Amino acid sequence: MGTDVNVQPGHGKAGRHPTRQFLDTLSGHDDPGMFGRMFPTLEPLAVDDGPLHDLANAMKDPAPGDAAGNNTKVPAGFTYLGQFVDHDITLDLTSFGDKEADPMAVQNFRTPALDLDSIYGLGPDGSRHLYARNSAGDNGKTPGPKLLIGKTVNVPLGNVTGDHRNDLPRSPEGFALIGDHRNDENLLVAQTHLAMLKFHNRVCDQLAASGKPPGEIFEEARRIVTWHYQWMVLHDFVERITEKGLVAKILEQGRRFYRFKKIPYMPVEFSAAVYRLGHSMVREVYSHNRIFTPGGVVPGTLDLLFQFTGLSGGIIGDLAPNPIQPPLPLPVLSSNWIIDWRRFHEILPSNPPGVAFNPSRKLDPFVVPQLHTLPGDGSSLPFRNLKRGVLLGLPSGQDVAKAMKIKNPLTPAEISKGTDGAVAKKHGLHEHTPLWYYILKEAEQRGAVKSSDRWGRRFLPRSSSVSSMAITSRTSGSRGSAGSQRCLRKCRVSSRWPTCCALSETSARSTASRRSSCLTICRLHK
Repeated sequence: MGTDVNVQPGHGKAGRHPTRQFLDTLSGHDDPGMFGRMFPTLEPLAVDDGPLHDLANAMKDPAPGDAAGNNTKVPAGFTYLGQFVDHDITLDLTSFGDKEADPMAVQNFRTPALDLDSIYGLGPDGSRHLYARNSAGDNGKTPGPKLLIGKTVNVPLGNVTGDHRNDLPRSPEGFALIGDHRNDENLLVAQTHLAMLKFHNRVCDQLAASGKPPGEIFEEARRIVTWHYQWMVLHDFVERITEKGLVAKILEQGRRFYRFKKIPYMPVEFSAAVYRLGHSMVREVYSHNRIFTPGGVVPGTLDLLFQFTGLSGGIIGDLAPNPIQPPLPLPVLSSNWIIDWRRFHEILPSNPPGVAFNPSRKLDPFVVPQLHTLPGDGSSLPFRNLKRGVLLGLPSGQDVAKAMKIKNPLTPAEISKGTDGAVAKKHGLHEHTPLWYYILKEAEQRGAVKSSDRWGRRFLPRSSSVSSMAITSRTSGSRGSAGSQRCLRKCRVSSRWPTCCALSETSARSTASRRSSCLTICRLHK
């Protein structure tokens, strides 16, 4: 079995990563450190690279633009909120010395948690590069409570004018000055990160206007923003991809399979299989704003969304030509790429004519062609996912279903359906199925919300439970979290992302119009 395959994504790393050697030493549900297994006694599934390549190739979406492959129940913005959440719970801010002393993160590690470290870093004292100067006093010598936000640059295409703060803050050479550099990997996760920066700053403004003492504004704003974020993730995002009421059930009845004594760990069944659902939800083309949209000036292709970033593309700060020579390279994001959130989330009951709405793609085994040839090394993301499962010793989907006592697991005949299923059957993978593929196949075959729905809308109980337990524990295991304060059961907070996350300005409109902020601040009802 070949192992000389790069299964790490090409968009950077943040912290430490589990190894098969370490995971194989685990024997139960103690507190194993940063990484662990939900099902440590199950046998790993061993598959050679050849069958994995064949199956990965069969997972290429043959019709990425076909509306029949859309999941209208989940707006496309949730795909990238999911990526933002993934980066939040996998970010490890442990010091370099501690990482060297404890490379497998058995003792010295940052607990995976939904606590927005990717936004706040180590706070104004430990991560000063993330914060604006304190304008309230001290002659601007110390960081204040608000986060830095970057400006965009105007270019001829789209005829956008005015001064806009709609980019991530950047270093002189274009690196994003944010808590997790991975959030500059594609433009949609970058703009999601930016929305969270703006939400925090608007909360700071409201607290200052209400008379909150300056020294208390940051901590209070962080608490409010983090609690609303946690609520949004649990009660909107998770329940959209699983099932209504499952989070409340887990909060009330506890976890059945994801166990730890005191400190939550990152289960590899979740991180390397279940939570990779988002790769199936990605679209090949988006209606990004009035300029970059199908039928507009230029379609908003996935390739372009990689190119207009600092990590994957051509935003390079002072290294860009002066004067600028668009489209790329550029010193910062161009104003014609400011996102129109109405196209990605349910901000309005219905969008006005000419403002297209992007649904995500169905939860099924098919991944758009662009992700089969990634920027950089041109590798296949589906193959990476399948290979990673083998290298980490993940069990088969059938063995996990048996361990969870699923009464009606997928049958070999169901797994064999379709062109992808035929390839799986050819290699015997319809009876011993890689966990990631099994979960996506289960969603395809049985994931209707109701009998009249198309398949592929949501996860089934087994994968829903793994996902919900893992994310719920990321919240309840956080110090001062909404979960640990029991706020998740008491606070009457809106559960919709546009309300809870203060989505930023809509995209560039006409040349003369000045865009007004549509940031909506949540109200914490008592």
